[in-house]
Amino acid sequence: MTLEITVAAPFKQMHRAEMEQNQFVFFLALDRKWMNVDQANAVLHLAETKALVKVEEGVVSPLFEVSAVTIPLGFKPGPEVLDAPDPCHDLIERIAGVQGLEPNEVAAEMNQVIDEEFGGTLRAGAAAVLLARRYGVEWHDLLPEIRESVVGGR
Repeated sequence: MTLEITVAAPFKQMHRAEMEQNQFVFFLALDRKWMNVDQANAVLHLAETKALVKVEEGVVSPLFEVSAVTIPLGFKPGPEVLDAPDPCHDLIERIAGVQGLEPNEVAAEMNQVIDEEFGGTLRAGAAAVLLARRYGVEWHDLLPEIRESVVGGR
């Protein structure tokens, strides 16, 4: 949600439906002084990969309803806005919600699967998928991110 608020802020504050890429970066880095230019560019890239914005020929357009986003008074994004989401954590949360368990209980069960069933050779993302399948929890929407985390070794 913080990423969405951060992305919505320039459009709302400047009353624009779209803006040039350099205007977007200028707003975050120099106008508001929320971050440096490199971080502002990273936010833009992350927003694009999360399908929050579209960047075409240097023009940034939001792909969500900016007017529906409320920017809290005194809002300033923290460093977590640049953190890539963890699909394994998201899947653990889903499994916990469906099964009525605490996330740490699901993580313990994942560790048990990794250690006892695979001799410690299975990555956490793959173990989370196995548990999701066992419990009938939807996981297919997270597959690209999970695959990247497993293959990429995160």
